[in-house]
Amino acid sequence: MRAITEDILRFELRNSQPEVYYIPTGKILTPAAREYLQQRKIKIAKEGECPQRAPEEAAAPAAAQPVQQPVMAAPKPKYVDYQSGSFYMEKPEHMTQLFDNQLVPKNHPRILFRGKLDSLQALVVLDQALISEGGGSQQLLADLDDVLKALRNMMRCDVLDEELHSDTIIGLTHAELREHSHNPMKFYNIRQMLLPSYTMGRDYALLNQLRAAIRETEVAAANAFYDGFRFSRGDIIEELNRLSSALHIMMCKYLAGDYKGAAK
Repeated sequence: MRAITEDILRFELRNSQPEVYYIPTGKILTPAAREYLQQRKIKIAKEGECPQRAPEEAAAPAAAQPVQQPVMAAPKPKYVDYQSGSFYMEKPEHMTQLFDNQLVPKNHPRILFRGKLDSLQALVVLDQALISEGGGSQQLLADLDDVLKALRNMMRCDVLDEELHSDTIIGLTHAELREHSHNPMKFYNIRQMLLPSYTMGRDYALLNQLRAAIRETEVAAANAFYDGFRFSRGDIIEELNRLSSALHIMMCKYLAGDYKGAAK
């Protein structure tokens, strides 16, 4: 059910003073809108119903009754509140678009998740710049490009409310990412759950920073897409989990010497 706000009424009645405001079928007045009509001494009735008249009005001769003015059609709103269904002619400063013309507060969990996702992409680009300037591995930069591509695709699918499809990350399927991450000794001859240290090098530390940032973004996604009963975007949450595995694998590959080539 859509709500008619005070802003809509102010626009609709800006050049008129009707005796009665008829609420269109399927819509409701917000408390502020109802108070606005009462302040202007405009009666309120549902569409198709007769408003209740005061006793003195009922006793007055019919000729004395004011002529009812035609009801103006409500203007088409530019924005809609995603949660309450309220209409807005202009976007409030404290709100932002979730998708299309649907608005949510800027501290909504979906917006907080997008902020984390945006920061994560910025961190990938910064780390690539540092690795490149330091003469790091071209293959490492290419793998980070693949991670960045996956993050950008995730953002696009969330904003457009589309399903996320992903076949591989750094050349591995989701099943392979899980297998390699859970058994690095088998694939890279690297012991599992090796605690990071500054002695392992700058590029390794940057990869570990990215891994931790992905885990934080995954938590933000879980908060954003949980409605109290289920997770609505399991595709995005799964992709972040696999990206975390991808960074762990890249750290193992770094220690195994797979990223020894210099950037060109």
